Amino acid sequence: MNGSDMTTALAGTSGIARALSGSVFTKTLYDNRRVFTVWALATGLLAMMYASFYPQLSADSVASVPEAMRGFGLDDVSTAAGYLQGAVFGLLVPLLAVFYGAATGARMISADEESGYLDLLLAHPVGRTRLLLGRFAALAAGAAAIAAVVLAAMLAVRGGAGLDGIGAGAFAAQALNVALLAVVFGALATGLGAAAGLGRATVFGVTAGLGVAAYALHGFAPQIGAGWARRLTPFHYYIGGEPLKNGFDAGHVAVLAAAAALLVAAGAWRLSRRDLGR
Repeated sequence: MNGSDMTTALAGTSGIARALSGSVFTKTLYDNRRVFTVWALATGLLAMMYASFYPQLSADSVASVPEAMRGFGLDDVSTAAGYLQGAVFGLLVPLLAVFYGAATGARMISADEESGYLDLLLAHPVGRTRLLLGRFAALAAGAAAIAAVVLAAMLAVRGGAGLDGIGAGAFAAQALNVALLAVVFGALATGLGAAAGLGRATVFGVTAGLGVAAYALHGFAPQIGAGWARRLTPFHYYIGGEPLKNGFDAGHVAVLAAAAALLVAAGAWRLSRRDLGR
């Protein structure tokens, strides 16, 4: 029995799905194509809508930003980069990236184990590690699609919204960090589900909760005299280097990529040794 036989025996696979089922990656990508498309379009449209509000800012609106919100990147909304770093890439987009990672990662292993479908999959010649890595690669591809749409949206409104002062390279650097942030939380959800055998809802809740807690810590830490704590959260490496002003930061990119790799590796290690029948 070869790898393609894995899917020919499963119900609901035919036509294009069967043609794309040569690997776990392509099959996962195909099965989740609508989910990935919706996430990418929704995130891109919301980012574009909020970015287009920049010309409507006035001196009064800048002064009205609450002191408590300045730690979330809203301390410099008088410039285009400062506004986007606060309202768009400091508030809206990162939370959507967290929820994408939590929701999609919870589907990778936990959903199938919870429904009993995982045993059927692993009865075919596909190893546990290969299954996890192939599905996580598809999750990462979905994150890349979100980042690409967000980047396209920013470039589309740059001229009309008065964002010309930000170069395309800076937007690309910020979009890369969006993808990596989503991948980190996707890795956390995937690894957690693979390692602990928790249900899909639990994996999503724990991952999203940790993401929101880390986001709050990053935002409020300077106000409680614990600015150093920001470095303990992924959000510091996502936005702390101010990509829209300073461009690509290789060190921060490496930290986010390494964190995702470690989380997935830990999940794969535990999944390969865990008794799935328990």
